[in-house]
Amino acid sequence: MFSSDSYAKMFTDMMSEGFIFIDNKGKIQLYNNKAKEIFGITSSQGASHRAGKIEEGDIVIIGDNCLGKDDGNMTPEALGYIGIHDSRIRLGDAIVAVGRYGATKGEKPLPLYKYVNPDYDTNVLELYCSYMGMQISSVIDFKNKNISITVDNEKYVMSYINYIGHIVVIDGRSKELKFYQYHGYTARGEGLYDILTGKRFMAKGENSEMLNVIGKDIFEIHKGGSTIKDFYAAATGADINYENKFEEINGRPTICTLMPVDRDGKRVGAVLKVEDISEIKRVIRQRDEALLNLEQMEKKLKEESGASKFLPEIIGESKEIINVKRLAMKAAKSNSTLLILGESGTGKSMLARAIHNNSKNRNKPFIHVNCGSIPETLLESELFGYEGGAFTGAKTAGKAGMFELAQGGTIFLDEIGEMSPTLQIKLLQVLQDKTFYKVGGSKNIEVDVRIIVATNKNLEEEMIAGRFREDLYYRINVFPIWIPPLRERKEDIYLLVQNMLPDICKRIGCETKRISGEALNILSAYDWPGNVRELENILERAVNLAEGNTILSSHLAIKKGKKEKKRETYDIRPIKDVINDAERRAIEEAIMAYNGDKKAAMRALKMSKTSFYEKLKKYNIE
Repeated sequence: MFSSDSYAKMFTDMMSEGFIFIDNKGKIQLYNNKAKEIFGITSSQGASHRAGKIEEGDIVIIGDNCLGKDDGNMTPEALGYIGIHDSRIRLGDAIVAVGRYGATKGEKPLPLYKYVNPDYDTNVLELYCSYMGMQISSVIDFKNKNISITVDNEKYVMSYINYIGHIVVIDGRSKELKFYQYHGYTARGEGLYDILTGKRFMAKGENSEMLNVIGKDIFEIHKGGSTIKDFYAAATGADINYENKFEEINGRPTICTLMPVDRDGKRVGAVLKVEDISEIKRVIRQRDEALLNLEQMEKKLKEESGASKFLPEIIGESKEIINVKRLAMKAAKSNSTLLILGESGTGKSMLARAIHNNSKNRNKPFIHVNCGSIPETLLESELFGYEGGAFTGAKTAGKAGMFELAQGGTIFLDEIGEMSPTLQIKLLQVLQDKTFYKVGGSKNIEVDVRIIVATNKNLEEEMIAGRFREDLYYRINVFPIWIPPLRERKEDIYLLVQNMLPDICKRIGCETKRISGEALNILSAYDWPGNVRELENILERAVNLAEGNTILSSHLAIKKGKKEKKRETYDIRPIKDVINDAERRAIEEAIMAYNGDKKAAMRALKMSKTSFYEKLKKYNIE
């Protein structure tokens, strides 16, 4: 249906998502460049080696974090190919090993290996040794999820999401590199077990031949799994289709869209669109590294006084607002995407501008865009600009968008939760590549901007409801700052009033007024659903009403005292449920406080290992 030089291939190769088409016999007819990149089907992959197969006497180094999973169905018995015959090793064990291919039991040099069983509680499994005149290491880093094999200072690293089997083969006679594992081994049929059982492997390097997948059966390139089975079933006539579904293919987490393709009422195949989301791990690591690099700056300041003096425009000395300032202090020294969360009226816009004003780009533009106040039909052209004549009413000279105007500085996207799904896709592209197209334009525009977004919505609930893209959420949630509502930091009300009153009086054009103790007590007892913005409005009204120089309780447009909520019977819960909820929250908060280090969280909670892991299972805590 598609030829290699067809327009369809040209256009799909320009896509930012993987695109695969199979016919009604399950044969691959189109497999675009992005799909090849996602699944590792590329010709240039670092160090070079020729095609061939493993031979007797070759030196084999292995790192496998779970025997039997994503390693070509490796078995403990297959370790016998390199002289390891240990009945204690089971499926699911993690192992690092080095041995000689074809060695018999007891033959020297003996294989060297270490392994741990499935309930291991360790961050690293490592083997360092000298073997047949070479310095060799194999290290599984469970925390950072990568396996590193080093041979005489040449390092071969494989990262993973869940499981992986890594292998390096050295020619036993010449001591030269013969084979090393690389992403895409599932599609090439070069899993650890495949190599050990003598299957031929392809060459690597710039001049090597790319795996040609066109015309191959889809199950030959992707070894099963529910998504590939659905793909084949849809292509052969089944009524299966879905959009933006999270699936794992060849061990990689993806967002998939599956669509059957009919022609003249007859099923001719199916299309699978794939977006790779494994990059989230890299983004999170970058965030963690950015925070770590800023620790030196934080040490120069006293924990409380340093944070309270920073960002003087953010008023308050409560522990909640001090924590916001501490995070803002770090954010101002970073260029990571920033997500500001909080109810309406808490000061998200003020915080965004304050962070920009204290950043290295303080002399560059700060562009504030309220995504909720601009009609959806106009928001795209406002953000990205348009070319002359792009639509009816467009200026003939075109218009620069907000992203262009923010070049070198900061763009603040307020109320991002109001953005339509269509614009969310385009924003995701800007976050990924820092490039975009104007409306009606054909030129790819590059921008260097710091992106800050804010919302008063719960984006996780919006994702569940299908109104906000999960991949965009992970992109913007690199550095979150939550501003607490005023009712949770009432000790700041006095400072806020003292700072607001002179400005309000100056703006209105009257003498500065003070506030009575009774009026201040009423302000402190109120729940403030409108937060700081509501406080400012009430103070301005009181200044206008007060004829003298003192604001009294009668000038405040709020009820005296705190309004008590009536307790209903449905608020009462069984004590067991309350205790379970508190226990679950305590464990989750401890794990988050120690950045996912469960051992540290367990020690802090003073729980035994058995009890701790039973609770993780009971409450389904990842």
